Amino acid sequence: MRQITKILIIFAFTLFCVSLSQAAFFSLPRELNLQLSKIGLAAPVLPPMGHSRFCLKYPDDCMVHGIDFRHRNIAWTLQRWTELNTINREVNRDIFPEITPGDGITEEWVIAPRRGDCKDYAITKRHKLLARGWPSRALLLAEVVVPSGEHHLILVVRLAETDVVLDNLTPDIRTVAMTYRQYRWIRIETPQNPKFWARVQTPSSTPTAMLSD
Repeated sequence: MRQITKILIIFAFTLFCVSLSQAAFFSLPRELNLQLSKIGLAAPVLPPMGHSRFCLKYPDDCMVHGIDFRHRNIAWTLQRWTELNTINREVNRDIFPEITPGDGITEEWVIAPRRGDCKDYAITKRHKLLARGWPSRALLLAEVVVPSGEHHLILVVRLAETDVVLDNLTPDIRTVAMTYRQYRWIRIETPQNPKFWARVQTPSSTPTAMLSD
């Protein structure tokens, strides 16, 4: 009995020490419909031209990493949540936001530049998580449209319970369901192969234009 009490005290203290954003995330009500927090993939589409150029420059980041058929689902743990928060905040801090030259066809996607835009933030976070052993099937680049009408690249991390979003526009990690009213989802990498993309199927999905292909 004393051992159980001790474990509960340690667990409670650990949660107390978690940052406010982490605590808020873990306190989400269980009645939240987690199905709305899982991205649905629809018909295949062409990837963004910039992503194709990125794969030529960084071929290893476009390969399939870490396939283990015994562990298809990545559990939502405090350790993994802390790691995601660390990477998200470090990259958001280390890259100075700047509109990069070029259009959807000619612009370069660069890993860990000193200055960059949303695409550089997203691929850098994915690159760092791959280096820490995360499987590529759980790290999906996705294209959305923000309220201003601009196209924006984010990183979706697929966990067993839900999909979460790492975004340079906010320091906090959110479930995808929390973004549906803010973003229009366009397309996303497929878990099977990072070089292939698919349309995103959301509860309120509507036909949308894509970046230059």
